[in-house]
Amino acid sequence: MPTVLEIIKKTTDFLAGRGIESARLNAELLVGHALELKRMQLYLQFERVLAEPELDKIRPLVRRRGQNEPLQYILGTVEFHGLHLRVDPRALIPRPETELLVDLLTRELAGPPARVLDLGTGSGAIALALAKHYPAASVTAVDLNEGALALAKENAQSTGLAERVTFFQSNWFEQLPADARFGLIVANPPYLSAAETAATAREVREFEPGAALTSGGEEGLADLQIIIAGAPRHLEPGGLLAVETGIAQHALLLPVVRAAGFARVESRPDLTGRDRFVLAFL
Repeated sequence: MPTVLEIIKKTTDFLAGRGIESARLNAELLVGHALELKRMQLYLQFERVLAEPELDKIRPLVRRRGQNEPLQYILGTVEFHGLHLRVDPRALIPRPETELLVDLLTRELAGPPARVLDLGTGSGAIALALAKHYPAASVTAVDLNEGALALAKENAQSTGLAERVTFFQSNWFEQLPADARFGLIVANPPYLSAAETAATAREVREFEPGAALTSGGEEGLADLQIIIAGAPRHLEPGGLLAVETGIAQHALLLPVVRAAGFARVESRPDLTGRDRFVLAFL
């Protein structure tokens, strides 16, 4: 029977042959997940001989990754801003850029907002991270997709934040009370055009929910434009709208934001230095 190290090496070769980036890391995480071992524990058991029932747990996970299913969906969890969140095909996998958006907000806001609105909450990552960071804030999380909302609620329960977040099924602002006002509105909406989505990696375009990726219009701006137009009616005076965007959209977006009546509009870069976030102060 093979050892743990031998299986890791075979898995690495298999995944590399399928074009999976960071094949060794993927192999270690998959084998560790199947054996319920953290990576350091795995290293200490390299010479351990695996029994057939253990191999039966590893094989389907490796097969799924070899078919380009995202590693995060196979493992079932991601860490986001100190929270362990469940992830599955009901919602997009939270990205480092979105985690950076939360970091940016916690630095940018002069004081803790009393009321926060997260539009298109997906897995609930942004809403829950902000609820954790601002324990006195009332957080509202909105999504049109029932499956995504169910996932977000599951994450709210598992993180102990369920009492802090109110969930609404809504197409952006449509189902919110007309008089609802927030100090912060944040959104990571769909912002890819259909052509851009078609050009993404296979594990994105074939496994993650397309409706959460692709927006209408040739430039993928339709949902961003709806959010920008509706935000002033739901922001408190001096409130902040913060949105994640495509990296080539700011030249078109910034005039739209200014025309919506915001007093100050700024572009902020992502981890690669490219324009990714728009901050608009009412």
